[in-house]
Amino acid sequence: MGADRAVAPGPYTVIALADGAGPFFSPRSEAFPGATTEQWAAADRLDPGALDAEGRRRLQFRAFAIRSDQGVTLVDAGIGPADSPAASWAPVPGALPASLAAAGIDPSDVDTVVLTHLHTDHVGWAVVGDEQLRPFFPNAAHLLQQAEVEAIERINPQLRSRVIEPLGETDQLRLLDGDTPLRSGERVCATPGHTPGHQSVLVTSGPELVVVTGDLLVHAIQLLHPELAYAHEMNPEQARASRERVLRSRAASTFHLATPHLTEPSCHADPPGGAGHTRKRAQRLGRPCPIRQRRRHGHAGSPRTAPSPTGIRPETDARSRTVEVHDLRRSGSSRYTSQLLRMESPGVEQPGPRGPAPAYWIAWMR
Repeated sequence: MGADRAVAPGPYTVIALADGAGPFFSPRSEAFPGATTEQWAAADRLDPGALDAEGRRRLQFRAFAIRSDQGVTLVDAGIGPADSPAASWAPVPGALPASLAAAGIDPSDVDTVVLTHLHTDHVGWAVVGDEQLRPFFPNAAHLLQQAEVEAIERINPQLRSRVIEPLGETDQLRLLDGDTPLRSGERVCATPGHTPGHQSVLVTSGPELVVVTGDLLVHAIQLLHPELAYAHEMNPEQARASRERVLRSRAASTFHLATPHLTEPSCHADPPGGAGHTRKRAQRLGRPCPIRQRRRHGHAGSPRTAPSPTGIRPETDARSRTVEVHDLRRSGSSRYTSQLLRMESPGVEQPGPRGPAPAYWIAWMR
């Protein structure tokens, strides 16, 4: 574990900070009751690490640091120490302090903590201590959506005294109302559904966009089938709309998803209608590892289709959806190989102008 993965859009470095890993407390068939055998098979090919040797759903637990010359933003606070609210089900104690140290970040360096939502595996290090509770990040404003705090009795009442009140006593709690700019290039985007006030963080630099998703995405099956309901979403329909809005409505030519629970901390999703070749970089503590990614103009045997104004290639067949996965697997000590997987799934007809879900590229950033 540690801070060994990063994406660097322009002047920003988005660093994945490992906090733990372990099995989820309920079977994945219960978590995604609508998923079919074929959909699970496709998801397992995309993210085989999400299933442990005993066939249980395996989660990564991580936070993300966004570092620039403007300061350090932390997105989420992990599972926490041994006595954290997540101790009843998560693999505590977490390793976030060691991961921060490996990235050269002291807790006092963090000036902003964005808590995507009030689930215990995302707030664990926000407030620590036994008899005397104190913020672990002493100089940071902690940002939550007003709607999230208003719903705390339905989400987890325990967190009012454990997290909200201690942060309020030190004047380190800031409540937001919807989309909010943080500083140049960084902004909070309201993505409700998983919880009423769930939020994600967007980092933009020129044509590059990184979305630190929070639990907008919790499993690779949602990359392939964003319409699937997740049993632990408080409002599945709203969560689906938020997920599809993020995956679908984007104009950036380079689009990264930074996720807390998937095996790899980040992936690159790109419309297959883009032209030419692009070079993507995954970084390991600042050392670039070059990856060449091939972008194609269309599916084999189908006519080329011009990109839409949002940069999304419209689907040509409303009856089926094709998701092409550019799956990067490491070969040897410094070389990467790629395998193109073509996955077919039934199309999902959506009401109104949205139409069927689009195809897009997914490439893990290792």
